[in-house]
Amino acid sequence: MPKRSNYWLGAGLVFGAAFGFALKGIFIKSAYEYGIDTISLLSLRFLFSVPFYIFILSRKRIQEESHPQVQMLTWLKLFAVGFVGYYVSAYFNLLGLNYITASLERILLFVYPTFVLLLRAIILKKSITRLQWLALGITYLGIVLAFLKNFDVHQQKNIGLGAFWVILSGFTYAFYLISSDGLIAKLGTTRFTSWVIISALFPTIIHCYIENGLTIFNFPRPVYIISLSMAVFSTVLPTFMLSEGIKHVGSGNASIIASIGPIFTIFLATAFLGENIWLEQIIGTFFVLIGVFLISWKGKK
Repeated sequence: MPKRSNYWLGAGLVFGAAFGFALKGIFIKSAYEYGIDTISLLSLRFLFSVPFYIFILSRKRIQEESHPQVQMLTWLKLFAVGFVGYYVSAYFNLLGLNYITASLERILLFVYPTFVLLLRAIILKKSITRLQWLALGITYLGIVLAFLKNFDVHQQKNIGLGAFWVILSGFTYAFYLISSDGLIAKLGTTRFTSWVIISALFPTIIHCYIENGLTIFNFPRPVYIISLSMAVFSTVLPTFMLSEGIKHVGSGNASIIASIGPIFTIFLATAFLGENIWLEQIIGTFFVLIGVFLISWKGKK
């Protein structure tokens, strides 16, 4: 049982990570106002993030007396996981935010634990309990409640298309989570987190070069301020705050604490982007959080 002081430190770190991840949609929607395209914004996010991860890896290597031997197959798996989890999933996520509000995006994205549960049942043959089926039903009911009201909102360009890309982002992220367990055990959290994001930079840059010739340095200055802020406050800091927090409170408690994320996004989007919020959206979000809570809690029993 962790000491109470360590527990609250860990809970605070997870809470801060949830806030940082919640800011991501706000940064993305703000950057889009300056005319930047999706792949250019993703490229800038990784270009600003990767130097921090390289520094962290270098510092860790200097501090360690011995270094783990990583086989070629492990490296290939690592880059494959980074490709799916931080290039494909992140690109779909940013693509969806072209069409829907940041608050709706966060609610839709937050169903990824349900995909993890279903994929584990299909791929790993893990049985789903009655309580977990109930949790799935509650979660998807919440999505419907939060989703329906948005059809009449002028802030949504194409709600169907945007929802498709965000849900697909959550689905691919679920694949990333399922595939990462063994790699984290071999490499450690810090090394794994750093390398998967570094590995995602390469396909992102290639995609950007094919799509627009890598012309990413001719946008207005605020785009670079927003991109740097997103790299620091919604990528680098939250990933390591979450990892450190899990050490103190455990992954089950961390997933429950992090469920505050959609609430953060809703209020931030209302305050900074002028997005509307309705009673149906609040009720729907509540159902989603209850469903995800039940899935996370039961999954750790």
